[in-house]
Amino acid sequence: MITPVEVKQISGVDWYEEADNEKRAWRLSLVTYGKCVYWVNGDKQIMEKGELLLIPADVPYYGKSIPTVTHTQIAVEWTDQLSTGLSVLEREEALKHKPGCYELIRERLKVIHQQWQERPSYYVLMIEALLTEVLIYISRELDNGVITPEKHLHVERMKSYIERHYREKITKEELGDAIGKTPNYAAVLFKSVTGQTISQYVHAQRIKRAVYLLTESQLTVQEIAVFLGYQDLSYFYRIYKRVTGSAPSDLLHERPRTI
Repeated sequence: MITPVEVKQISGVDWYEEADNEKRAWRLSLVTYGKCVYWVNGDKQIMEKGELLLIPADVPYYGKSIPTVTHTQIAVEWTDQLSTGLSVLEREEALKHKPGCYELIRERLKVIHQQWQERPSYYVLMIEALLTEVLIYISRELDNGVITPEKHLHVERMKSYIERHYREKITKEELGDAIGKTPNYAAVLFKSVTGQTISQYVHAQRIKRAVYLLTESQLTVQEIAVFLGYQDLSYFYRIYKRVTGSAPSDLLHERPRTI
């Protein structure tokens, strides 16, 4: 059983924090923008966007912003009351890691932070479930071995291609060409590193834009669907609900009022 004791979204250029010995808690920090620095057991760790730091309970640390450098991170602290069987929780030393499934971990941590802030019914159980999922992703990556810089580079190139063409139909052949590899190699590599298929990742990018357009534009749901590459409105609804758990129309009330 994992019991959350603190969830924070940290930002700015003047952050400073150190371990609270009374909590005896694990800490997971994911940097989502910029850089910051941690000292863990006296060792300096410069953390950049896309990197996480897992610090076991009782390991002394402190962290601070780098002067004049803005950064954001999401930090979760919890107590591990029972053995979970996860390899990452068997560590006695801190882990600095650049996860291939960064987007998945970031989205789960964002929901964890939202649950902590809003505290709906069963929020502790929801946080435990989401945090366990995050730790499973990390454990799987560690069990499978460190992702080489070359593989990270290939996947980042495929992600960049998707960012430029997410409104279009994207095939494994196109991504293979983007990294100079066979289509099957590109598809298998993308899934093994990110934890998502190419199709799942493309849908996630589209729905992320859909959320923005639903709240910040005056476009209709159908216009947004077509803009994002969904010609079938019912299919857009199914994908949106699968990704977010709600319907697109649920966000329309958050739109700014027109004069």
